[in-house]
Amino acid sequence: MRGAICTTSGSETVEIVDDLTIRDPGPGEVKVRIHAAGLCHSDLSAMQGVFPQVSPFVPGHEGAGEVVAVGDGVSSTKVGDHVIVAWTPPCGKCAPCRRGQPNLCIDIFFSIAGATNFHRGDEAIYGFAGTGTWAEEMILPEQGVVVIPDDVPYEIGALIGCGVTTGVGAAVNTAQVEVGSSVVVFGCGGVGISAIQGARICGAAEIVAVDTVPEKLEDAKRFGATHAVHPDDLAGPRGEITGGAGFDYAIECIGIAPTFRAAWDATRRGGTTVIVGAGKADATLVLNGFELFFTQKRLLGSYYGGADVRTEFHRLIRLWKSGRLDLDGMVTRRFGLEGVNDGLQALKRGEVIRQVIDL
Repeated sequence: MRGAICTTSGSETVEIVDDLTIRDPGPGEVKVRIHAAGLCHSDLSAMQGVFPQVSPFVPGHEGAGEVVAVGDGVSSTKVGDHVIVAWTPPCGKCAPCRRGQPNLCIDIFFSIAGATNFHRGDEAIYGFAGTGTWAEEMILPEQGVVVIPDDVPYEIGALIGCGVTTGVGAAVNTAQVEVGSSVVVFGCGGVGISAIQGARICGAAEIVAVDTVPEKLEDAKRFGATHAVHPDDLAGPRGEITGGAGFDYAIECIGIAPTFRAAWDATRRGGTTVIVGAGKADATLVLNGFELFFTQKRLLGSYYGGADVRTEFHRLIRLWKSGRLDLDGMVTRRFGLEGVNDGLQALKRGEVIRQVIDL
């Protein structure tokens, strides 16, 4: 089958091959034929060596497809089901799962992260984060797929698989944005746009988008931001909306030290700063004891949007179907496609790979 392979850590390119093979699913596993895959900056971070990932590997962790084979004992899905890939599968048994934080479950994640389900001849090939959606087929534990209705386009499902869940969840689950509040979002990529939509769904009165790219700021206004500014111009809406006091919530979706600090500084006393961007291990945020005590701000990390994928994926689908979450526009924005709800056929895998290379 075809797939994209990152051969060495530190690379920003992939090799497209057509002789990739994959094993049959074992007990408790499923084989998924990928119909649409997203491009997330985390894939590039893995290729660059920012995240620990053994090479060679198939990138991609955001995808949707169809179950084509199941192993012994699989009971939660069957051949023919349409599914979204959940790259951090909840086991349902560990301490985080039992206390209501299944997004923090690592029991399955760590066991699949080192798996070599792909091969090219005699060479074993890993999958990024135990997945590898930039290939035509992949193997996952049954907990790593969430069955969705057949009428949900694969492109919509792929976006929900990571970026949308992470961004919307950061606003809804982690920050728990309140009705009538003020929110500033740093970074208007796929996750940032989703965080903006999450804040809008929560009923935020003002949502300020911050980015250095004018086109992304225009996107932000389309998806719900009330203001969109370059970082150098943030003082304007801050003064207009908060009188200079700072925003109720600041959501950072970039993952670099300067924006960590900028988000913290933009938060009012008693407000909440949420760090969503996956930064390097040496990207630090330095806070002194007095400001922690005096400002009474909350600093929260947000991993996979604090979501339980078993229910969150379906909640996001319902929000999309009701018109409250604009995923069609995000597909258009990311893939240059139009009219998902007007009969757009699912992307063929090769088309997705070409889009990845072009981007």
